[in-house]
Amino acid sequence: MTADVVANASGLRERCETTLAHWLDRHRPAWPDPDVFETMRRFVLHGGKRLRPMFCYWGWRGAGGDDGPDIVSAAAALELFHAFALIHDDIMDGSDLRRGEPSVHRRLADEHHRRGWRGSSGAYGAGAALLVGDLLAAWADELFSVADRHRRGATLFARMRTEVIAGQYLDLRAGADGGSVADALTVVRMKAARYTVTRPLQIGATLAGAGDDLLSAYRAFGDPLGDAFQLRDDVLGVFGDPAITGKPALDDLREGKQTVMLALARDHATPSQAAQLDRLIGNPGLDTPGAATLREIIVDTGALARTERMIQVRAEAAHAALAAAPITPESAAALTELAHHAIHRLS
Repeated sequence: MTADVVANASGLRERCETTLAHWLDRHRPAWPDPDVFETMRRFVLHGGKRLRPMFCYWGWRGAGGDDGPDIVSAAAALELFHAFALIHDDIMDGSDLRRGEPSVHRRLADEHHRRGWRGSSGAYGAGAALLVGDLLAAWADELFSVADRHRRGATLFARMRTEVIAGQYLDLRAGADGGSVADALTVVRMKAARYTVTRPLQIGATLAGAGDDLLSAYRAFGDPLGDAFQLRDDVLGVFGDPAITGKPALDDLREGKQTVMLALARDHATPSQAAQLDRLIGNPGLDTPGAATLREIIVDTGALARTERMIQVRAEAAHAALAAAPITPESAAALTELAHHAIHRLS
């Protein structure tokens, strides 16, 4: 983020952090275990790009909304929902790290083991984390309702939740039955693209009373940008530096996550390469040499280059749509900077 964008947003990130901290602390007495609560609080407040709150805020400003606490609360609610989605995603993927620290289910499992409690530490950690995620989803609805002054905003918020959960299901199914490039792109759009960019923009706009023309313009900008964001995430999941991404470079490959990049590799693999892909992708015992073999296949089949090209094409489409959007120059500049950050990030 440039200094100008941060200044124009009046320190939006910090204001979101303050809103989230106050909201969580206000609800602290309702949770029976202070250690679990602190794990949840730390996860919500520690790290994270806060892209969704920023897109929501600038969607509001682009629709003519004035700066104020209502839009910050609505934006912060999106971050609570994002925390729910990440916690559940890590459980389903078996990911032990998130943002460079133990994931919530791993941290809770370790606490169970440290205390010498009965039963399986892993089962306890997963179950407790599921409940923490559910609670954050409920609190996201509650926080959003405080700020929601228009029924259409609540409708879009509900639609976003449905899209994310449906996309997560399709992602799960793709890991079981394989999937085409088209299937993987559907998962990208439903699980990540819409709820990262398009819906936050549209939610902010509807709260400001925007009409269908602006919502359509935000969709024309947000959908390709959200696709590019997730495609970049898939590249980083395999080729990124774990010290920067905060996640092991083997997780996506061990999980057998059916990304667009891996679907492209399968489509263009030789019989020998295809056999190696089948043997190595989704192998929980995948080691560093095996991962290196997979990366080599991804490069040699042209899958990495094709994915980078898809990112570029979608970025160009998003910038063209933004140039035509009926919003203020200030909002256009902020969204241009956010788009650059989303596409060219390293984590």
